[in-house]
Amino acid sequence: MNRVVEVLPDLEALIDRALAIVVDKLNTAVAERGIGTIALSGGSTPKPLYEKLAEQSLPWDKIHVFWGDERYVPADHPGSNQRMARLAWLDKVAIPASNIHPMATNESDPAISAQAHEAELQAFFQIKANEFPEFDVILLGIGDDAHTASLFPHTDALQVHDRLITVGSKDGQPRITFTAPLINHARSVIFMVAGASKQSALTQIFASVADDMTYPARLIHPSGELWWLLDQPAGQNLELKT
Repeated sequence: MNRVVEVLPDLEALIDRALAIVVDKLNTAVAERGIGTIALSGGSTPKPLYEKLAEQSLPWDKIHVFWGDERYVPADHPGSNQRMARLAWLDKVAIPASNIHPMATNESDPAISAQAHEAELQAFFQIKANEFPEFDVILLGIGDDAHTASLFPHTDALQVHDRLITVGSKDGQPRITFTAPLINHARSVIFMVAGASKQSALTQIFASVADDMTYPARLIHPSGELWWLLDQPAGQNLELKT
């Protein structure tokens, strides 16, 4: 199994570990392939990681930044994942504007935005309609309900296997999201999970048998590396099945 699970003492240690892995993966990608690609997650947990990335000396002109999902709100909305990452990180480093690839949220129909972002990925990675790109790093988190990206329990997005991007939904509100197959083609997927409220979800995600539609993070089993970085409150009671 290509899964690595690490339980860190606290959130600060989790962030430092994630930082070390991300910096290593991006530097390796640039050295080996000339560019590094990373897809970001939203939520509160990764924000301190982005703040620390802003302090790193990375080859920003060779790093391309994407998002794994986005709320269907304007880019300047307080709930925008793009806005959070720009304020915490991207606005503070010398990364070319053309290297930042947000999901557009300005169409009347989110399906149009999903199709447009899929076309952008196909053009950027130079892949055909039936192919999937290989991101160097995809950052993910989970909710208390075991969702990841905007792949929520028992939603249509979980059934999409032939697309890169689809429309997710939470409480009737649309979101744009990577599909599970796209995530699973990444070279490295890094889950960052903090807080005791995630224990129940983690138990089901790591269980030998459970329903993928009820616990969507179970759908993530990349061909590359799979890192689970947990703080002590999240991971202290977790029993891992090998």
